[in-house]
Amino acid sequence: MGRGYREKDSRRYFDWLYYSNLDLVCAKTLLSDERCYNSAAFHCQQCIEKALKGYLLYKKHHLYDGHNLTWLCKQAAQTDEHFSLWIEKSALLNHYYIETRYPADIPFEIDADTIMELIRSSSEMLSFITEIVHFDFRSYHKKI
Repeated sequence: MGRGYREKDSRRYFDWLYYSNLDLVCAKTLLSDERCYNSAAFHCQQCIEKALKGYLLYKKHHLYDGHNLTWLCKQAAQTDEHFSLWIEKSALLNHYYIETRYPADIPFEIDADTIMELIRSSSEMLSFITEIVHFDFRSYHKKI
């Protein structure tokens, strides 16, 4: 179950895409220290969660609750069948929402190849979404 969206959560799709882009920037920045790979993976998950929510706001004018990327991707596929191509990758990214943030009896280790693939997948999926909605991260100006 998700946290629910807060009353103060933006209902502007471009805000969600902006923050999605920031998560990708954070993931790439964290690559410089292998101790931060778990955090980088979490930012990849967050990148796609926010991107999917932004897309759904754009298309359905509704802010979706929850963190399950596969479910969000399936919701997006209802408006654009091309999202079905991303369901498998969204399912993989789902694993990095909880496991990367909390200690476990069996450590959750991410190697360099895995984190590079997660960043590549997140980047490709984010590009796919931003092209659909014609969002340009560089020209975004935060609205108050």
